[in-house]
Parts: sequence; C-alpha cells; structure tokens
Amino acid sequence: MPKVLIADDHPLFREAIRDVVEGLFGVDGWELICLEATRVDELLALAEAHEDIDLILLDLFMPGAHGLSHLMTLRGRVPQTPVVVISSLNDAETVRQALACGAAGFIPKSSPKDLIATALQVVFAGGIYLPRELLGEPDPARERPADRGIADDPFSGPLTPRQVEVLNLVAEGKSNKRIAYDLSISEMTVKAHVTAILRKLGVVSRAQAIVKFQRHLV
Repeated sequence: MPKVLIADDHPLFREAIRDVVEGLFGVDGWELICLEATRVDELLALAEAHEDIDLILLDLFMPGAHGLSHLMTLRGRVPQTPVVVISSLNDAETVRQALACGAAGFIPKSSPKDLIATALQVVFAGGIYLPRELLGEPDPARERPADRGIADDPFSGPLTPRQVEVLNLVAEGKSNKRIAYDLSISEMTVKAHVTAILRKLGVVSRAQAIVKFQRHLV
C-alpha cells in the first residue's frame, strides 16, 4: 500500500494535492496512506517514524522552514525517498537550488491538477520533473527530453538508468519484493517502474520486456 507525506500548512492545498495523488494511485487499484504535516518539525518527525514513505510532497515555505534547509535535512534522513517540491515561489534560481539539494521534481502551486498528476508519474517512473519554461530552456517540442535527461512523459522515450537497473534484476528472475530490497526502494515503486518499462517497450509482460531489451543490446 503506497504511503505519501504531504507537507504544507494550507489545508485546502493539502486536500487538493491529496485528491490528485489518490486519483493517480486509484487508477491501478491501490489504496493510499496519506500522512500530513503542517510544520517542519512535524514533517521531520513523520519522515523519521515512517521509513516506508514512497513520496514526500514538500512546500518550501511552511512554519519552521529556513530556506531549503528542511529539504536538505530530509535528503539526509530519507535519501531513498523522492521529495517533490510544490511551491508558490517558482523562479528559475529557486528551482535550480531545489534540484541541487536533491529534489526529484519541482511543481509550481499554480499548476493544474492534470499537470501535477503527470509530474508525479514522471517521478515514480524514475525521472525528474521540472517546469522548463522557468529555466528559460528551448521548447521541448524542438528538443527531445532524453537529450537533457529530464522526462516530460514517464511512458515514452528511452529507459532511465533506474528502469534499466530494475529490468536487469527482473531478467535475473527476482520478484518485485526482492528488487525493492536490493535497490532500497518500496515494492510499490518497483511496480511503477515495471509499468513504465512495459509501456516504453510496447510489451505486455515481463518476459517480453526482457527479450526485447536484450535484443537491443546485441
């Protein structure tokens, strides 16, 4: 059962994000455990008490926050858990600093729900999401996401390094539970990677994915 921590001091925004995340997991029939924090001390306490959190959605400006220090603290305490920043301050420098501190993505609070859902899919598929327009980069239609290592669509383009790692372990006959243990990630995250791998390779089974991938290597 996936477990997500939403850290934001605005109740209406927490509710909106919870709806997006529940809808995202509900498509695959997964029930969601949603933890909520309104202060930095609550956030750090929950992160420490729940080692199996699959995703943290983090507001940069909540009570107890001092710049990006709480993001850096989180990355040190839960290095295997992806942290996605969702913030009203979305200038290019803030985005770059958040990524440099280990964020797995940056989503402006002004983003519509469907874009937030897409961004979270990117992160769960092993990519990094950020709004290109804030970085002054070229139109993504003119430059393939793979050229920059930043994914727009979690189900298109080449496999990410993490997806290749997962697929290699699948080829060794390991179960999702064992892969999760070997890579220090949750079993739910492994399932998300496998789903993305199957769609990217255009196959419907793990066996077909192994065969198709190995053919590309020879």
